[in-house]
Amino acid sequence: MSITFENIMTMAISSSVTMLFAAIVMDFMLFEKKGGVKKEKRSIVATGTMTLFYLVYFIVIWTRIGAIDVQGTTAVRALRMTGTILVALGSAMNILGRISLKGNWADHVRIYKDQTLVETGLYGIVRHPLYSSLMVMMYGGSLAYLNWASALLTTFVFIPFMYYRAKQEEIFLMQEFERYANYSKRVGMFFPKFWR
Repeated sequence: MSITFENIMTMAISSSVTMLFAAIVMDFMLFEKKGGVKKEKRSIVATGTMTLFYLVYFIVIWTRIGAIDVQGTTAVRALRMTGTILVALGSAMNILGRISLKGNWADHVRIYKDQTLVETGLYGIVRHPLYSSLMVMMYGGSLAYLNWASALLTTFVFIPFMYYRAKQEEIFLMQEFERYANYSKRVGMFFPKFWR
């Protein structure tokens, strides 16, 4: 049995998504029942609703709704490989962001009594690397599977939801840390500020 381009792409994407889900499960096991909560707000945008989005996204790709049917030219393979690399990169970014965040992670909007403001690593590049990394993964998947419908879902459903969630978190962080206002001026929300 020969290994095809399609097999390699599927293995890379499946491995990346599996590692990300393992990291999410680990965060739940380590931090969801963590005590010392100072402030908390339940959010409609949490792991459950994000998982629902992923299921819809997966169904769109799996059923090929919005798939662009083109032959496997070198340019098409390059696009699909770029998408696969973006999925893997996004997964790695998310896992690294979780490692930096440590015990500050929560499924809902929460400030702990021992909360710290993380400004290093990926958090020195973007304020919400977990959300940014998921966007990279979603667009990467759309490119890997040449699917315009999944790209539209990401643009018009996923990103607005992430923006809403990030703004909720930032209200708490602004109240908790005096230097957060300066941090948010220096560092972009989802994308790096190249024009400082």
